[in-house]
Amino acid sequence: MLVVDAIDLHYGAAQALRAVSLKAEPGRVTCVLGRNGVGKTSLLDALAGQQQVSRGTITWEGEDITALRPPERARRGISYVPQGREIFPLLTVEENLRTGFAPLRRDERSIPDDVFSLFPVLKDMLRRRGGDLSGGQQQQLAIGRALVMRPRLLLLDEPTEGIQPSIIKDIGRAIGYLRSLGKIAIVLVEQYLDFARELGDHFAVMERGAIVYTCGRDNLDEAALRRAMAI
Repeated sequence: MLVVDAIDLHYGAAQALRAVSLKAEPGRVTCVLGRNGVGKTSLLDALAGQQQVSRGTITWEGEDITALRPPERARRGISYVPQGREIFPLLTVEENLRTGFAPLRRDERSIPDDVFSLFPVLKDMLRRRGGDLSGGQQQQLAIGRALVMRPRLLLLDEPTEGIQPSIIKDIGRAIGYLRSLGKIAIVLVEQYLDFARELGDHFAVMERGAIVYTCGRDNLDEAALRRAMAI
């Protein structure tokens, strides 16, 4: 389980996160919602170790990882699909996928079958350069690369942004499948409420760096959720 306890994050004198607390459990999707600029990406950067928090703790599988760098977190099963995908445009699809081998033991360095069953287009384009793929295909590649790492915690930053509807459905099905395995905790940052509502087990709305509203699937009040997102 991921437990985030009252973390603050600063960029110089500017405070990006304010006492944020959050949990994510295996087999469940925690959706972080809110408008642009409210701190959602800063939260994922903090969870992945891309930014160091100034207060609070981040605990993963019972271990305090607050001070760990990104490679150390990756070796503990944390994968991050950042906003903008950040694939390597001059590398082939296969080479991009193989970059996910870095935190793995040698005997684990293979591309899981799930990558190609979830995103068949990647198998058809193994020799194509990443930069030649469409935006939606690049997003599938970025998620596939994260899955190569055999994650136990998957962080997804707005995977539907700028993506055509057919691929949004493919990504939704992939997230649903990964949740159904019961082994991966998923934190999904999203602005597309309909997409998040279909997949989420727990919802947290952010505003000005803080979580201002939370609810679970069982007590979901969509009107209240939409009001919180509109603050």
